[in-house]
Amino acid sequence: MKNNFKLIINMKTYSESTNKKAIKLAEVCKELQKEAKKRNVEIILCPQNLDLKDVVKSKVKTYSQHIDVCSPGANTGFIVPYNVKDCGANGTLISHSEHILETKEINKRIKLSKELGLESCVCARDVKTARKLAKYNPDFIAVEPAELIGGDISISTANPKLIEQSVKACGEVPLLVGAGVKNGNDVKIAVELGAKGILVASGVVKAKNKKKVILDLLKGFE
Repeated sequence: MKNNFKLIINMKTYSESTNKKAIKLAEVCKELQKEAKKRNVEIILCPQNLDLKDVVKSKVKTYSQHIDVCSPGANTGFIVPYNVKDCGANGTLISHSEHILETKEINKRIKLSKELGLESCVCARDVKTARKLAKYNPDFIAVEPAELIGGDISISTANPKLIEQSVKACGEVPLLVGAGVKNGNDVKIAVELGAKGILVASGVVKAKNKKKVILDLLKGFE
């Protein structure tokens, strides 16, 4: 699992990637799985919770965008990790910059994910945070400087040194990079600096030709 590169697409709650459009994006990703495999890349989709089951049915690897620390029962409004597992999802994002958690809460979710056999991709805003989170041994750490998320400048261009520093800080935990990553050249730079994949969102989700954009990102792994 950790030897493959990862292309994680966070679908957030954009209108371009929810409901029927979530299924359409999943179908595009399924179509591109052979191209991804040629480059030793695994495509992973992170739909909003309401679309989780439908995306799982597409046979594309699927993560939840978040989980709560709770068991089935009286937990109105919470995302129960046991249900995420039961519906066929493979893992979860934890502490995205739009849903930041305290360190102790992140650790609880990493432990619970391991117990359930769910992969965990924990998001970090900087090197210091990445180093701290690596001690809890998640499956992946995605470094995303908040100021670059959703922007036109990628971390690969704006702060490549941060990628090198984060790789060292994460030690044995594979590093993914995000924030502004939009094309194959961004991916190429990140991989050359030691990253094991990328976490993207609007660059794919808001693209008019999603297939073309994903193909370009995959070329960066060559």
